[in-house]
Amino acid sequence: MQNVTPLAVVALGLELVPAALFGLAGGRVASAVSRWSLPVRLSLPALLVAPYLLISMSQHTFRWSWFMLYALLPVAIAWLLMRAGVADPVQRGNWRDVLILLLLGLAVDLRWFDAAWPSGLRALNELFLVDAGLYGFLAIRKLSGTGFDFHLRWSDWKIGLRELILFAPIMIVLGLALGFIHPHGNVPEPGFAALRWLESAAWRWVAIFFFTAVPEELYFRAWVQYLLERRVGRRAALVIASVLFGLSHFNKRSACFNWRYVLLATIAGIFYGRAWRQQRRVPASTITHASVDWLWGMWF
Repeated sequence: MQNVTPLAVVALGLELVPAALFGLAGGRVASAVSRWSLPVRLSLPALLVAPYLLISMSQHTFRWSWFMLYALLPVAIAWLLMRAGVADPVQRGNWRDVLILLLLGLAVDLRWFDAAWPSGLRALNELFLVDAGLYGFLAIRKLSGTGFDFHLRWSDWKIGLRELILFAPIMIVLGLALGFIHPHGNVPEPGFAALRWLESAAWRWVAIFFFTAVPEELYFRAWVQYLLERRVGRRAALVIASVLFGLSHFNKRSACFNWRYVLLATIAGIFYGRAWRQQRRVPASTITHASVDWLWGMWF
């Protein structure tokens, strides 16, 4: 994230708190929210507007239209998902779930709200959408068994790295054959420079894990694949979610439809989905996803 100022760090912290709460104590958060009155439950997510307010006022870019969007959209999501919970208590998927998922996905892929943020801080928009979705799906809709639990287990690492080992040869061979990836040297020099290189590489993996892999795995595995499984079964859900994941990359690294990226991302989605569904754990698929992106960035 560029254009980092002390206020931008504060805004980032405000957006990370809800995600951390749901990742570390999601059940307790949902239980606490359920004890509040209905008006409080539905109006609380309006507070997610705070980072936009903080950044826009400090950068002199405040617009009432954006303020209203960021204040009311989380409330609308919460209300729609509350109605989905009433209409679909067995969680097989309701049209309101589909509507919210389409909105969240398209808003990110097509960058609908990016203009609200100064250059370099648009990642805050994606974190806002993650927080709105987490509150709606986990605290209001109460989706059970999605696996958004970041008390990391040894099994998460075993499953995540196993799927990485299975997918990496496919990615490398197919990526090279398609001309999509190109090897480049990124080998540290001996001595102190090697330690600095390892430190930088480790931090890069952590950044990819939290700011790229977690949001995408939350969306495509904990929400999309989860709801599809309840409707069409495990195999079909894995394929459909992977295709959707692939299609979400159609405009990445290209001004037109990037079919090579779509194909490779679809195949990657199969392995990410396999990692998630073995124990219904988002951390497992996130480890695979972050490692694939890290390897690609470091050596291809």
